[in-house]
Amino acid sequence: MRAHQRHPKRRASDKLEHRLSVVAIGGGTGLSTLLKGLKQYTAMAGTRSTASNAAIASLSAIVTVSDDGGSSGRLRKELNMLPPGDIRNCIVALSEDEALLSKLFRHRFDKGSGLEGHSFGNLFLAALTSITKDFGEAVRLSSEILATRGHIYPATTANVELEALMEDGSRVRGETKITASRVRIHELFLVPPDPEPLPQTLEAIAHADLITMGPGSLFTSLIPNLLVHGIPKAIAKSPALKVYICNLMTQANESLGRTAADHISALNAHAGEQIFDYALINEKPPSRELKAKYALEGATQVVADCQAIRQLGVEPILGDYLDEGELARHATDRIARDLMKLAAEQQLGTHTKHQHEPSIS
Repeated sequence: MRAHQRHPKRRASDKLEHRLSVVAIGGGTGLSTLLKGLKQYTAMAGTRSTASNAAIASLSAIVTVSDDGGSSGRLRKELNMLPPGDIRNCIVALSEDEALLSKLFRHRFDKGSGLEGHSFGNLFLAALTSITKDFGEAVRLSSEILATRGHIYPATTANVELEALMEDGSRVRGETKITASRVRIHELFLVPPDPEPLPQTLEAIAHADLITMGPGSLFTSLIPNLLVHGIPKAIAKSPALKVYICNLMTQANESLGRTAADHISALNAHAGEQIFDYALINEKPPSRELKAKYALEGATQVVADCQAIRQLGVEPILGDYLDEGELARHATDRIARDLMKLAAEQQLGTHTKHQHEPSIS
């Protein structure tokens, strides 16, 4: 198998430690949810990486920066800065004192002229950006100040907007308007096109052992990262194991009616590259009550069409990745566990693409 041949086989008894460099790409709540699970493995940095005991030596998050709504959108317009919301969520997810910082950074002012509706975390990043005159540097300093267990990089520091070509031939500009549109998205663009990434982003991808993309909104959280100059090619060239983490449910105005294979096809089409080796897909059905709630907006569980996925050169791995609450959320601990097990087996040369059917668990 192509993925299996990338690393020479190592014996479990080898004295050399094999710790993993992990890059997680995405945006929205999906990326920060995944980072909470992966963060647990950064504390194990002195252990050997095996199929049952993996460790992360370096964890990097690459985050989309195209949001134009809410507090982030207001700061973007008023201060001419990049939207800080998704970055803020990742900082909280990777921080040492997640409980306290979560309360502080997500605190939203409910009154006050100019303050109402803003979160403290967004204002914190806005202040650092004003001081440093560099959003990327502000993110780096924030991570240092808050002792995060990883590096956080905006996908680009260019001031970009999203533009969508809809299936009816119309064009819609801006993430908020795209999300609100009732017409199916055909293709996504960045304006201006082909913005440059941070050099650290390409370096992290080049040296990664594991690259993940998702979960997250297909067109507004994931695909924008693939429209940044050099990122798709860097992913394709990287010797890392590449895993797509599929959404649990379809999403109104972004992926209604799209199967897991359709998600992967859309990502590949915008990347211009075939970029995934595996896809982690939830097979646990939601409760009747949760199904009914999502059905009100036409959303359903994402179909795991495994044969179509394999025809794309990607091996599906099915598992119980659903945590139910008021909404369907990914079970971050189980997702992280299976990702680390897969990457560790790859490092040790004990895994082949068809070893797990239907689940790695």
